[in-house]
Amino acid sequence: MILKQRSTLPGFRLTLGYTVFYLSLVVLIPLSMLFIKTSSMGWDAFWQAVTSPRTLAAYRLSFGTAFAASLVNVVFGFIIAWVLARYNFAGKKIIDALVDFPFALPTAVAGIALASLYSSNGWVGQYLYKMGIPSAYNSLGITLALIFIGLPFIVRTVEPVLQDIDAELEEAAASLGANRWQTFSRVIFPVVLPTLITGFSLAFARCIGEYGSVIFIAGNMPGKTEIAPLLIVTKLEQYDYAGATAIAVVMLLISFSLLALVNFIQHLASKRIGMS
Repeated sequence: MILKQRSTLPGFRLTLGYTVFYLSLVVLIPLSMLFIKTSSMGWDAFWQAVTSPRTLAAYRLSFGTAFAASLVNVVFGFIIAWVLARYNFAGKKIIDALVDFPFALPTAVAGIALASLYSSNGWVGQYLYKMGIPSAYNSLGITLALIFIGLPFIVRTVEPVLQDIDAELEEAAASLGANRWQTFSRVIFPVVLPTLITGFSLAFARCIGEYGSVIFIAGNMPGKTEIAPLLIVTKLEQYDYAGATAIAVVMLLISFSLLALVNFIQHLASKRIGMS
């Protein structure tokens, strides 16, 4: 007689039911309220709210800067993750802690610090302004703030994968005559690519909705340096709740579509690695 081993955790049905209930309570119900509130608007009012020149400019700025910041973080986040995963050196724990600093630092504090750093009289900004590169109160300042916010998502996603790559794979590639670039491009990078895509999607999603650290360095000029989250807050302050939810719904749909595309690309990359 074979005895069925009992699981330490509750059964599948109970845990699945709790999972669906919790996700519905925390995620689905709040998001559905956006669509319910927006449905109270007529189609003409909705279309006018989400396609006004001010709103379109805010969309372009939010998504454009978030995309640019995430791309920059993919490159430099990978380098930082590589250093932390592959080398032991003095001060490594300090650098490792600094990577998580944007997680712990209040966003308003981060925004004030970045604005002070990159303004025309800041430690870094004064030199950039002299070179003709205004680094605050414009799209560049917003991108710099989003780079600061999104960096940990790349590093913490890629670092464990780099740690798990066996050094013998690199040694085997070298013994077969591969140079450093061939070893990186054909052995290391294909393994890390799906994780890089995941880190990019996490950083991108975080940057799209960032508010506190951006408004201090953005300039907040309607149609020029006004991000979409700030426009939503502005409409809420004007008691235009329907207009605010309409903009939020469009941001939600665009974000979901982009993340779905990124996940599809990640699936193709993982499938290609599995076939190779």
